[in-house]
Amino acid sequence: MMARGETRSWRSARRLAVAAMALVLVACASGPDKPQPAELSPNAALISVRLAWSARISPVRYPLDVDVSGATVTVAGSDGSVAAFDSGSGAEQWRASVGADIGGGVGSDGRYTAVVTRTNELVVLERGRELWREKLGALSFTAPLVAGERVFAMTADRVVSAYDARSGRRLWSYARQGDFPLALRQSSVMLPVGDTLVVGISGRLVGINPLTGSLRWESPIATARGTNDVERLVDLVGRVSRDGNVVCARAFQAAIGCVDTTRGSLLWSRPAAGANGIHGDGEMIFGTESDGKVIAWRRSNGEPAWTSDRLRYRGLTAPLAIGRSVAVGDATGLVHFLSRQDGSLLTRMPTDGSPIVAAPVLAGNTLVVVTQNGGVFGFRPD
Repeated sequence: MMARGETRSWRSARRLAVAAMALVLVACASGPDKPQPAELSPNAALISVRLAWSARISPVRYPLDVDVSGATVTVAGSDGSVAAFDSGSGAEQWRASVGADIGGGVGSDGRYTAVVTRTNELVVLERGRELWREKLGALSFTAPLVAGERVFAMTADRVVSAYDARSGRRLWSYARQGDFPLALRQSSVMLPVGDTLVVGISGRLVGINPLTGSLRWESPIATARGTNDVERLVDLVGRVSRDGNVVCARAFQAAIGCVDTTRGSLLWSRPAAGANGIHGDGEMIFGTESDGKVIAWRRSNGEPAWTSDRLRYRGLTAPLAIGRSVAVGDATGLVHFLSRQDGSLLTRMPTDGSPIVAAPVLAGNTLVVVTQNGGVFGFRPD
């Protein structure tokens, strides 16, 4: 259903629900002391990885998605600074400020770069120069998607909107009325697959026509259950694992599953208790559970392949499958490289000692991580 058809009272109710959501989820984060992190074994150093370069942005205290477009890595700090670096050398290509704290971002196609501020403004830059900004109807924690000369944004009330990348003209909006009122304060799912825009709305992957905003299909990965609103929260979380037209994603603390996006059909779904996204390849899917276990599932049917508890309670990021390794960051600033075959430690690399705040990304042959203190580190296997 198109958002332009919503009544004013309905939209007001959605905004109030989103504001309440932030308070509810922050309250849930407080509670008894967390279990102590697992002690680390000596570094096995079975593979050789070196620090190729490092750079710095302002501190990051929001759900950052690092954008990779060709050889360019684009990142953004909480204070509104946005910077692009060459993934091979770490050389800064440009740096700019949007003049307000950032709440969701960053997305780029190499030419246009988009972020969302905490004052609900979608800001678009062209190689560091501001082109336009547009007020959104609610908070946003999901990085905008820039593709096909368009900018797609999703707000926490689950409204998806498309804008002309050059002019900022809004082209369409899509909203699914009657949806669950609460949403996660972290990035959801939004990516192009063929000629379809695939987004995560509640516990479903949803296929949208990117030209018109019309619904093509819906496929549930998890269904809301429980006795209260927080227990019933099953939003999909980024990142995802894509292999051709099959996209696998995680529903928050509920399940992982894979969807054939050509038909919008669910291939399989399996219970899983994690809060971060997943990654993988044509054979395996990898994820980190909330207690720090790292799990590998077989992509064909979701059957577990192995589980590692070596990093329990260490505050892990979503993983990155890279060669014969699975890379994850932790809350002490370490990057762990595990064997994709059995989860055993291959090596680990330090950063600046502050938490890794974004899932590792691969840009060319460089693995890039960003820390809470604003460190940007490029690692390269020898």
